Amino acid sequence: MVKTLSSITMTLNKAFIFLVFFISMFSFDVQSQENLPLLEVIAQIENKFDVKFSYSVNDLEGVLVAPLQESETLKEVVDRFNDVTILSFKFLNERYITISTINKSISICGILISESDNMPLFGASVLIENSRKGVITDANGKFLIQEVDINDTIIVSYLGYQTKRIQASELRMLNENCKSITIQEKNEALSQILITKFLTAGLQKHIDGSTVLNTEKFGILPGLTEPDILQSIQALPGVESVNESIANINVRGGTNDENLILWDNIKMYHSGHFFGLISAYNPYLTDKVVVTKNGTSSEFSDGVSSTINMSTKNEINNQFSGGFGANLIHADAFLEIPISNSLALHVSGRRSFTDLLSSPTYDNYFERSFQDSELTSNSDNISESNRSNDFFFYDYSAKLLFDLNESHKFRANIIGINNNLDYTESYQENSGETNSKTSNLKQENLGFGASWNGVWTDKFSSELQAFYSKYNVDATDYRLESDQRLTQANEVLETGLKFKTRLKLNSNLNFLNGYQFSEIGILNETTVTNPSYDITKKDVLLNHALFSELEYKKNNTYIRVGLRGNYFQKFNKLIIEPRLNFRQKFSNTFALKLQGEFKNQSANQKIDFQDDFLGVENRRWILANEQTIKISESKQASFGFEFNQNNWLIDIEGFYKLVEGITASNQGFYNNFQYVNAQGSYNAKGVEFLLNKTADDYSAWVSYTYSVNDYEFKSITPSVFPNNVDIRHSVSLAFNYNILKNLEMSVGGIMRSGQPFTKPLEGNETVQDGNNIRVNYDIPNNENVDDFMRLDASFNYNINLSESAQATLRVGVLNVLDRQNIINRYYEVDPNDSDKAIQIDNKSLGLTPNVSFRINF
Repeated sequence: MVKTLSSITMTLNKAFIFLVFFISMFSFDVQSQENLPLLEVIAQIENKFDVKFSYSVNDLEGVLVAPLQESETLKEVVDRFNDVTILSFKFLNERYITISTINKSISICGILISESDNMPLFGASVLIENSRKGVITDANGKFLIQEVDINDTIIVSYLGYQTKRIQASELRMLNENCKSITIQEKNEALSQILITKFLTAGLQKHIDGSTVLNTEKFGILPGLTEPDILQSIQALPGVESVNESIANINVRGGTNDENLILWDNIKMYHSGHFFGLISAYNPYLTDKVVVTKNGTSSEFSDGVSSTINMSTKNEINNQFSGGFGANLIHADAFLEIPISNSLALHVSGRRSFTDLLSSPTYDNYFERSFQDSELTSNSDNISESNRSNDFFFYDYSAKLLFDLNESHKFRANIIGINNNLDYTESYQENSGETNSKTSNLKQENLGFGASWNGVWTDKFSSELQAFYSKYNVDATDYRLESDQRLTQANEVLETGLKFKTRLKLNSNLNFLNGYQFSEIGILNETTVTNPSYDITKKDVLLNHALFSELEYKKNNTYIRVGLRGNYFQKFNKLIIEPRLNFRQKFSNTFALKLQGEFKNQSANQKIDFQDDFLGVENRRWILANEQTIKISESKQASFGFEFNQNNWLIDIEGFYKLVEGITASNQGFYNNFQYVNAQGSYNAKGVEFLLNKTADDYSAWVSYTYSVNDYEFKSITPSVFPNNVDIRHSVSLAFNYNILKNLEMSVGGIMRSGQPFTKPLEGNETVQDGNNIRVNYDIPNNENVDDFMRLDASFNYNINLSESAQATLRVGVLNVLDRQNIINRYYEVDPNDSDKAIQIDNKSLGLTPNVSFRINF
């Protein structure tokens, strides 16, 4: 029986080979009737017109041309050959014609199409190898490049798809006809790109609801002079910062410490330079940023509000490239250095020059950052001339890329972020001698990471990741008037290991499984002299997690179902987290989506206004102990629909989020609960609306978010009151327009409800609390500051310096109308009248211009 089956198989194989051979011969015969070898056609021309050609046979081998037509004259034939071949035909006289090879400049074009659904791909990069010359495909997937050498290689790349290399000669444009080019999706990801130009160029929306920021292709946003990662994501509905700080990004009513921030799989505990006003992550080596608000993959935990996953460029490019630039705050540079075909090094660095040179931009940022600190509100006994400060920041990153072969790739990373502030006070003693004392604040995050990706078969792959992250805030505050030194330290050390496998069950179904281990230790230390006081607290927590996930995509249905189990060894506690992400397309224009997730978080930030790091950075990380500080747990669900037609997008989504295990100490209350140790929760519910129109030359959008966000602390009265970030109404709108081919403008604005605050009790504004007098607050968060409004604008001008170098000049203005927005309001006891409270208003940035110039090569 086995022999019989084997014989049948061999017979079928032979029949198949014969059929393929027959079809190939038939196809060749048909093609031969259409195009003939040039050598054969030349012989026909010589006989018909009695002429002679002079040429090298090697130059003409393999060149095919259309057959000679009866009606064609000799000149018409020669002109046709000059047009359709890379050869040069020249008449020496009426009877002799020479044929030679030349380097021709041609025009190329193409239409890029996804192989999976035959849809055009907008925003793909089409570059000429070994040069900076290239274009982006339009809404129909079409591109056109003029003056291309016939021997050039064209590289076509698109996020989530396999890169394709094509010879320029294959894309030569003839009679306005362009060749269709199909590219395949990468096997490891089913999550397809749904919208290729979302809000602006370089922002894409995936079918799982996540938003991807591709920094290399990123357009401009109002007010920005560079693709600042954490500033840019605030263009998304439901993502904003109530105090303009990227160190305080609020996603659907959450606090900043509820965002999981990853840099090449390294968990980061610090996000901003200038203590929150500038992103600490250099965007020019960043390949993509994936922002997920709900329906997160079970691969990720922590971050009960969102996941911000940043990835640097991961492919080895044989061409040396890089860039450098500067704006009115800092200068930066990045390099991609190929060492061999399988080894490369990517490096970047950035440093402020504000300690050497001041600018209007720096002055505005400094005033905004330090308006509540000792730098601007010190004792009247120390004059302005006797106070000085020295502030600078820098960051750096490096990545080593090694490809053992096409199936096994190793990567190693390092990233460093540093902010440093020195503040000096001088005074003159009775003896006439001048004395000075310096306070210091240093904030830094150092991370190491490594990964190994192995593709074992077409269907099975694995990845091993490891990281180490260290975060420090160290402050020394020397106060002259009391001759007191306050030293503070907050240190976070985390080590993580993750192993995951991906199995492609079929063309529509992926199966993800993995294990993750993390060890986190947090230290808090405070030392005071005169009187002497010292306290140190250190906690360590180990977590083991298993996760599994099925992802299915076929035709109009997408579903991802996952489960994650987290075991906290110290507490002998198991937390189960289900995840759901579902999208159903009912027509070419309409789709429904449903998302849900459970998540947890064991480290949060405590806000302590008594020990406030010079008044600049008053947030310190603390670890859950399951007694006074619980592990935060969130439950979130969202439901909505999308309408997408003719580059119009309408996206409406309702959401509900409950976060339990928060404490009063990590909310930053300015009310009677400021020093109360209470545990509670908050729930945020609302709806997000987005209207977006994109075209080749412009894009415009308007988004509106309505939400209600309330606390509940059962042990205090009142137990329910508005959240500190309860922003009921938020509107953003913008318009981007390509004025010229290389000149782009962006104008936009933000309007939102004012932040809640608590007023003192009228007629009884202060109260005695032991030996201290404090503000006696009324109902918490019962008032709101005035609505926030800001108009921003940017211009971008590209200059082609050469085929391999391009310069970019950008001008941006934040708060064009110089509106004096109040972003926070609180009260202090009046030092001149202890029965009264004085009002303190924190104001936003005023009119703030910035200019950047950079060169990429």
